[in-house]
Amino acid sequence: MNEDFYSQGLEKAQQKDFTGAIEAFNRVLQTNPYWDEPYYRRGLAYFDTGAIHQAVSDYTKAIELNSQYTEAYYGRALARLVLKNLPGALADVDRAIALNRNYAAAYNLRATIRRKQGNIHDAIANFKQAAELYLAQKDKENCRRCLENLQKLQPKAKTAVVESQTAKPTPILSEKDYFTQLLDKAEHGDTRQAMEDLNWVLKADPQDAKAYCCRGVVYCKMGKYQEAIADFNQSLRLNFQDAIVYRNRGKARSHYGDRQGAMADFNKALQIQPEDVLTYVARGNAYRLMGDHLQAIEDYDKALEKNPDDAQAYYNRGIAYTCLEEMELACADYQKAASIFCEQEDWDNYQLVIDSLQKINTSHPQRKKVNSKLLRQRLLRLVGGYWEIAERLIQQAKYNYPGMAESWYMEKVVSDLERDRGM
Repeated sequence: MNEDFYSQGLEKAQQKDFTGAIEAFNRVLQTNPYWDEPYYRRGLAYFDTGAIHQAVSDYTKAIELNSQYTEAYYGRALARLVLKNLPGALADVDRAIALNRNYAAAYNLRATIRRKQGNIHDAIANFKQAAELYLAQKDKENCRRCLENLQKLQPKAKTAVVESQTAKPTPILSEKDYFTQLLDKAEHGDTRQAMEDLNWVLKADPQDAKAYCCRGVVYCKMGKYQEAIADFNQSLRLNFQDAIVYRNRGKARSHYGDRQGAMADFNKALQIQPEDVLTYVARGNAYRLMGDHLQAIEDYDKALEKNPDDAQAYYNRGIAYTCLEEMELACADYQKAASIFCEQEDWDNYQLVIDSLQKINTSHPQRKKVNSKLLRQRLLRLVGGYWEIAERLIQQAKYNYPGMAESWYMEKVVSDLERDRGM
């Protein structure tokens, strides 16, 4: 008879008749109060009716009868979480995991508890562990939910500012997006970990168009342009029709030697997003690689029209001017780029520009001497002939921007004074 009532309880619970399920389990326990399973099942039914305290009581009784009852620990942890008993919930879910290291739902629950306790690092680790277990169990839906929770918890990544002479890729998605964090790893040299994470995401969902785009950018960073192009193609096939896909595929095609294809991609990107400064710079870089420096400069000019503080455009335009042997214009752009990098504390690119300036000054010593004299005369005129004022301004610039060449400080002071006076 007990077995019949127990089966009735299971059936009613499956039909969402939780009150009927509780009555059936009551009958079972009247005649057999030492059977752990009905307590657990009745606890589930109480939980689903909102009777949380009764659920906790039944889970506790099941655990008293069977200290290895993994599901009862998990059920009580969930109920305690609803009651905001976070320490009790964490203790229960820890016990459930200790009993079953492959319990994906328990890792997922522990992640939620740790997030509510403010331990984001542990929450991320547990969501990832849960997702990996769901993936291994072919539970795609729960795996995706874990990924979504991961995305919400990932720290905001600093957006990359500059594309150097080699046109390195930059983070492409929203700062709130999980992929930004992965690309940030690649930007800081950890391409292996970024690639592992992206392969993992694509294993969970082979139709994730953004992941293909993201992996394509990492491949570009690694110099694997053929693989990058294949991923960008797949992203487009999955209908991720976005300017960032065409822009980055254009970069890859340019480096792979497909100049015509690269230009087609850059033009398509600008059709989609005409104000995209990064695309103008990327196309300018491609023109420069082709030896068409005038066209490159024209694109850098367009980028600077849209964003006058874009350091990458100044730097790359300086490179183009250098190739045309327009050293005065090149140095002016390098100086501007260096100022922006310094203010942004982007010391790698700051040093890159300083090195470029030093190469020009080393190869053109006469220019350095003439420039210094002309700058001194301009500065004297701006300060009314009082060199003491000029020296104080130069010292202030040295304090604000340490490590620059002497001529740079004079140019900086002149530039700031002329800007302030609208000259």
